[in-house]
Amino acid sequence: MRLSSLGSKLCVGLLGLFAVGFASLPALAADPWVVYEPAADHKGPGKGKHIVLVSGDDEYRSEEALPQLGKILATHHGFKCTVLFPIDPKTGEIKPDLQTNIPGTQALATADLMIIALRFRNLPDDQMKPIDEYLMSGKPVIGMRTATHAFNGLKGDYAKYNFNYNNKDAPAWTQGFGRLVLGETWINHHGGHKTEACRGVIVESEKAHPINRGLKDGDVWGPSDVYGVRLPLPGDSKPLILGQVTKRKGPQLRDDPFFGLRPEDEAVPGDKRNDPMMPIAWTKSYELPGGKKGTAFTTTHGAATDLVPEGSRRMIINAAFFLLGIEVPEGGTRVDVVGEFKPTPYGFGNFKKGVKPADHELK
Repeated sequence: MRLSSLGSKLCVGLLGLFAVGFASLPALAADPWVVYEPAADHKGPGKGKHIVLVSGDDEYRSEEALPQLGKILATHHGFKCTVLFPIDPKTGEIKPDLQTNIPGTQALATADLMIIALRFRNLPDDQMKPIDEYLMSGKPVIGMRTATHAFNGLKGDYAKYNFNYNNKDAPAWTQGFGRLVLGETWINHHGGHKTEACRGVIVESEKAHPINRGLKDGDVWGPSDVYGVRLPLPGDSKPLILGQVTKRKGPQLRDDPFFGLRPEDEAVPGDKRNDPMMPIAWTKSYELPGGKKGTAFTTTHGAATDLVPEGSRRMIINAAFFLLGIEVPEGGTRVDVVGEFKPTPYGFGNFKKGVKPADHELK
């Protein structure tokens, strides 16, 4: 798909994207999470596998992105998907800026894959314990956007998960969960926040990698800027997609969820930030001290609005297949939007108020 064509499709996509043929088993009204079950006769490759998607960031609308990914994985591919949210215990509403409560992490006990999109969470020990046990088991992980700095302010046994952890007696945990498991912690905004976008460029030597099937340069695109990482990434990290910083051509448009940014925007000639470009997607093995070895896929892409382009969704769904040992189709996985998906622009404090997990059920 040409970039100009993709730009047109993005505008159409924001007016409403729909798909048919889905089935779900809705969570009980009282449940502070949502469960998507495939149809009983679904013959997809995900049959019998459980994916837990953990949302909780203040800015990039993971509470909208992860339900859509869960719907895609359940509807098109046959996975059971449980999506968790930061919940206000007083109202039962989703409250992304509440750092201290994500009920339901016990679902990880039966999970085959965890998809995590957290930012600076300070969860109680009983909610951290299932996350720690999952990672100790060496099961696969997908980390999205701010997951590199998922935790902050934790005390006691789980302080080591903090993004800035530094204890000479536990050197493996330096800079916490992000560095040890995903390959990086919070560094900086490499591109201009809300003024420059991220255009994905496939690493030449990795064009045949299963996660890149069905993708070409520019298919992964989003209005969230490129994050900075330290090069080279640690251990056996394998960069798959690089992030080209592109400049907005015109003014920021009022009420535009893309801030006036478009896929056809170009990189500024001679921009040193693109020489070299930062990796925005990579694989890496991980091993918690005393735990089993596992594999992670990390992308610093992944705001809800980043998932409007189908290439961005395909990258993540392809990664789920790859990590679970499922063959990725030659042309990539099916990623048609399920139901309505009109993501809110990213930004602090602009999440939709009054939303409960049940509002994300498939209708």
